[in-house]
Amino acid sequence: MDPSTNVLGGKLVPCGTTPRTGFYRDGCCNTGPEDAGRHTVCVEVNAAFLAFSRAHGNDLSTPRPEHGFPGLRPGDRWCVCAERWRQAFVAGFAAPIVLAATHAATLDVVGLDDLKRYALDAEAPERP
Repeated sequence: MDPSTNVLGGKLVPCGTTPRTGFYRDGCCNTGPEDAGRHTVCVEVNAAFLAFSRAHGNDLSTPRPEHGFPGLRPGDRWCVCAERWRQAFVAGFAAPIVLAATHAATLDVVGLDDLKRYALDAEAPERP
């Protein structure tokens, strides 16, 4: 299997392991045919994004021990759905992202310039 590519054209790097993220729970924002939600954007969640996501039907804060999910707190990194990030971006609640850990498939949903506006990576411009 070829290594996954990030939105910058390089090798996809891990997003987070505490808690372990990714559709495949491999710590990376990898995607494939099984990932209907396209969990490809590596975000560092903040309170505003968590509240926005909860208000739109995806509560990422509440622990779900039956699924091995501890619940997210501000500062945690997590692979979120590209459409949800775009929705939060349009509404003014986008969480900061890690470009090197965001899968290239995200570019089918969100433009690179918009992603760069919220990037934490050193090679990206500062966030607004």
